[in-house]
Amino acid sequence: MEALGPRRSAAFFDLDKTIIARSSSMAFSRSFFEGGLITRTKALRTAFAQFLFEVGGADERQTSRLRDALSGLVAGWDVAHVEGIVAETLHEHIDPIVYQEALDLIHRHQMNGRDVVIVSASALQVVEPIAELLGADAVVASHMEVENGRFTGEISFYAYGPAKEEAIRALAEERGYDLAGSYAYSDSITDAPMLDAVGHGFAVNPDRTMRRAARRHGWGMLVFRKPVGLRSSSKARPALVVAVALGAVAALWILSLTSRRDREA
Repeated sequence: MEALGPRRSAAFFDLDKTIIARSSSMAFSRSFFEGGLITRTKALRTAFAQFLFEVGGADERQTSRLRDALSGLVAGWDVAHVEGIVAETLHEHIDPIVYQEALDLIHRHQMNGRDVVIVSASALQVVEPIAELLGADAVVASHMEVENGRFTGEISFYAYGPAKEEAIRALAEERGYDLAGSYAYSDSITDAPMLDAVGHGFAVNPDRTMRRAARRHGWGMLVFRKPVGLRSSSKARPALVVAVALGAVAALWILSLTSRRDREA
């Protein structure tokens, strides 16, 4: 009987504040305001709500609210208009904030024969081209419905929290990944299920909550300090322009969360 060779492994990367140094959506808040997609009040609430979300964490109730906020916020947005706004401001906002350490890790994993998978709560239309730019092998992302060039507001799959774990387990089954020999990286405690699903989980730039979780779960801890530009990837820039456009969706979900709290108060 022929001996079986070693199974393939993968490296799973969160996107915002793991590969890039801040929320891509918050980076574009001003440009979306200037482009007429959000009002001044909503732009201010977006920044404040993002702060509350980051310091307060996210339980199941808040996660549900964020999903509802996403649906209500982007419904009717013209995809081409979003792409145009991002195309004009992409380099100013995104180029300087990609972590060199993340790029080095991606390259190292690929040199060691591992697939690299970008796992993000942002829309598939955002993440897929960014992943292509980074040379990733697969993507796990939220699926938002588009009809006649506009977002309907419907979400068929929300890649957040436990859903990320379920998705990477399904991908591992499909592609034959050995999760025990695989790696995962994230800055967020909401990605704990994903980090626990692999044999080598890492908390990136962990806050106090994430450090406690890392010690409790046995994850490694990494500090990324060196953002660099992507100016050497000139051929891939058009794809990145399209991709990052919808990245603003992720934090803008939180906008409606604050609005709802105001109405309920």
